[in-house]
Amino acid sequence: MDLDKALGLIAEVPDFPQPGILFRDFAPLFASAEGFAAVTSALADTLDEDVELLAAVEARGFLLAAALGHAQGLGVVMVRKPGKLPQVAARADYELEYGRATLELPAGVVQPGQRVAVIDDVLATGGTVAAACRLLEQAGAEVSGVSVVLELAGLGGRDALPGRSVRTLHTS
Repeated sequence: MDLDKALGLIAEVPDFPQPGILFRDFAPLFASAEGFAAVTSALADTLDEDVELLAAVEARGFLLAAALGHAQGLGVVMVRKPGKLPQVAARADYELEYGRATLELPAGVVQPGQRVAVIDDVLATGGTVAAACRLLEQAGAEVSGVSVVLELAGLGGRDALPGRSVRTLHTS
């Protein structure tokens, strides 16, 4: 399956999780073996050659980074929502387009100097990815870049990531 057809599997759900938000549902894409493979392959092309670890942002980033990590022989660190980790290295609060949230990094997983790529599904306002980058850098890692499937350009996510290499498969 070509990438455009795979990306066409992402459904748009109006007014979720609250009125005025247009949610991008990746479930149909993940359910398609060919579509998921096409997206994983395309994401692999966005990574720097010297990446040592992938940072997956909860929750859909977990699926993308796990598939990508397996295909590329890379490990994956899961950047989690609060209350999910037994040992926390650091936590970061951030703004969403519809509220506030927090992410946590597991203790003892990211090594100082490690080159890490952040993987997520959607770049909207940029708050989630910026928080993940801060956590990784607090642990001493070097964020080599950010790779996402879909960028919502109208929400200005890149503005929250100045100086960062941001690679997207599709911008709308």
